[in-house]
Amino acid sequence: MSRGKWSGAGAVLAVGALVAGCGGASDTPGASSAKSGSGSGSQLSLVGYSTPKPAYDALTKAYAKTSGGKGTSFSTSFGASGSQSRAVDSGQKADVVAFSTEPDITRLVKDKIVSSNWNANPEKGISSDSVVVLVVRKGNPKHITGWNDLVKPGVDTVTPNPSTSGSARWNILAGYGAQLKQGKSPAQALAYVRTLLTKHVSAQDSSGSAALQTFNSGKGDVLLSYESEAIAAEKAGDKVQYIVPKQTILIQTPIAVTTKASQPAKAKAFLNWLWTPAAQTIWAKQGYRPVNAAVAKKFAAKFPTPAQLFTISYLGGWKKVKSEFFDPSKGSITKIEQAAGVPTASS
Repeated sequence: MSRGKWSGAGAVLAVGALVAGCGGASDTPGASSAKSGSGSGSQLSLVGYSTPKPAYDALTKAYAKTSGGKGTSFSTSFGASGSQSRAVDSGQKADVVAFSTEPDITRLVKDKIVSSNWNANPEKGISSDSVVVLVVRKGNPKHITGWNDLVKPGVDTVTPNPSTSGSARWNILAGYGAQLKQGKSPAQALAYVRTLLTKHVSAQDSSGSAALQTFNSGKGDVLLSYESEAIAAEKAGDKVQYIVPKQTILIQTPIAVTTKASQPAKAKAFLNWLWTPAAQTIWAKQGYRPVNAAVAKKFAAKFPTPAQLFTISYLGGWKKVKSEFFDPSKGSITKIEQAAGVPTASS
């Protein structure tokens, strides 16, 4: 699959999101927005990345029925994580922000929109976990079993654009780290990612959810995605199945209250509730790996630990990774994408 086939809907969506992310608009075009709850009393604004929208729909409804959440409603906006973070940084209203990657939070910390102690709790500000998986067509016609199969002749992959999507960054880091786990050198691991992105990826949408839509439309043989989204796609009756590769990365998604929250106490109460057993059980039922140890133990059979699971720390942590891979001018992944003609945005 040549890089020249990277075009069409994926390109349009990616470019649109990049414009939105850089334009300083008060909202993110293409992001979905909704209101939920009682419709009276306190309203909290939740701005999040696209994939967990169904989970947050379930969580906010459940919270409104609790004694602490009674009378609380929610205004929500979901879209590509990087674009959503930049929109809040540019002035979009948000009481609570829930993003795919830590840098999307630390961007707001830098501009004093989120407190520097946002992760000072036992869960370190992480609402839930997931892992990167390989989503394939029902029956797995290309016989995909792991990362090395993605660079075989005739295999076409769909993954979002790392300039806008946190999911895309997790996907790339999972593939890179998988090569290291197999004993490859950093240079060999980067060469693998270059081959994958330039010769075997034909669509890069703005977000993980948009990439799933592209895959469901019939494009590609493999979709790189969150385990949670793959589970949801199967439940929805999509003609897909997924493989949890032997080597993959633990996706840890952060959440925080903003310093500009209209009702900070109520926003903080909602956050604290998200780590309770009741809320963590909802996360698990929605396909996410609980961060509450007791709840995680109950769902251990549903979420087996991959043999060579690693975290962002294995790759040096987000500060190192962001600079080395995704810096807008010198990042190795940014350069690969730019050389291939893929739209990129400042991070």
